[in-house]
Amino acid sequence: MNYKNLIKQASDLRKSTFLAFIKKGEAHLGGSFSMIETLVSLFEVVIKKNDKFILSKSHSSFPLCLLLRKKGLKTKLTTHLELDPKNGIHCTTGSLGHGLPIATGMAYGLKKKKSNGKIYAMISDGECQEGTTWETLLIASKHKLNNLVIIVDYNKIQALSRLRDALPLHNLSKKFKSFNLKCIEVKNGHSFNSLISAFKKIKNQSKPVVLLVHTIKGKGIKQFENDPVWHARKLQGKEIEIGKKELGIK
Repeated sequence: MNYKNLIKQASDLRKSTFLAFIKKGEAHLGGSFSMIETLVSLFEVVIKKNDKFILSKSHSSFPLCLLLRKKGLKTKLTTHLELDPKNGIHCTTGSLGHGLPIATGMAYGLKKKKSNGKIYAMISDGECQEGTTWETLLIASKHKLNNLVIIVDYNKIQALSRLRDALPLHNLSKKFKSFNLKCIEVKNGHSFNSLISAFKKIKNQSKPVVLLVHTIKGKGIKQFENDPVWHARKLQGKEIEIGKKELGIK
C-alpha cells in the first residue's frame, strides 16, 4: 500500500476544496475536512466496479464532487447532491436522515436480485439523532444486509454545537451492536493505515457493518479544528490567508 501517495491525494483534495470554497463564496469546511481521508480511502482503495457510494451528509459534498471530477466525471459542484448516476451521484441527499434509508433500500434490492456489489453510505454523527437512522438499522439487521457498509463521520460536532451539549450520543458502538450490526471503531480517522485496516475487516461478514470513524472537524487547519463555528461559515479576510498557509497553498 502506497500510503505516501494517499497522503498526498488527501492534501491535494483539501487544497482544491478550500479554493472551491473561496470561489463559490460558501463553505461547510468543518465536516468536509473531517471526512477527506475516508473519501480517499474509499475511492482509491476500497470501492469496486459494482459498488456505490452515498453521501448522506451532503452539506459536505465539495470534496466528493472534486474527487469524482478528478476521476474524469462531470459531477456538478453543489452543496446538496442531486441524483446523477452517470457522474457518481447515486442519490439526492441534503435532508439529514434520508441517505441511509435509501442506501439500505438499494442494498436490499441488490440482495434480492442476488447481484454483486456493496452499498457504502456515509452519515454524520448528528444523523444518529434521527429516528429514521435507527428504524433503518432495524430493517438492515432483519434482512442481514451484509452488502451494506455504514460509515459514521464521528467528529462530535453538529451545526453550531457539540454533540455532548446538543443531544449526547454516548456509547455509539454499543448502540450499533445492540441492533445486531457489526461495529468497527477507527480511533484515528485521519490515518490511512487505520482506515484501510478497518475496511479490510468488512469482508465475509454475515450482517451489516458500521465503521465508527473518529475524526476532527476542520482537520488540516489547526486554527479551525474542533470549532463548531466552522460547520458552515464563509471564508473571508485573514481566514483565507490562515487557511492557505496551513494547507501550503501558494
